[in-house]
Amino acid sequence: MPRLVHFEMNVKDVNKTIAFYEDVFGWKFEKWDGPMDYWLIMTGDEKEPGIDGGLGYGEKGFPQVVNTIDVGDIDDVIKKIKNKGGKIVRPKNAVPGVGWLAYFKDSEGVISGIMQNDPKAK
Repeated sequence: MPRLVHFEMNVKDVNKTIAFYEDVFGWKFEKWDGPMDYWLIMTGDEKEPGIDGGLGYGEKGFPQVVNTIDVGDIDDVIKKIKNKGGKIVRPKNAVPGVGWLAYFKDSEGVISGIMQNDPKAK
């Protein structure tokens, strides 16, 4: 069964956000070595319940918080989303070395991400 595996915060001031969550919750942030400005968020010990996330710059019209669901076959899930009245708001694209990512709006307007793990994605 697909599960939530990642959350993403999209903000205007990355440094202010990092300072807030480090000071309040003790979260750790690490700059991602990828093709865009993005920080990985470690929210706690991997042995404890919870998920980690990411932090990036906000984009007008895109939610400040987005949850991402792990899927086995992103193309199949995209078809299912469309068949059930959802809409793809950002088409499938590669996250180099990680996998395939797309964003969708469900039948009630909630935006979420779907990610297919594929280290060969380019």
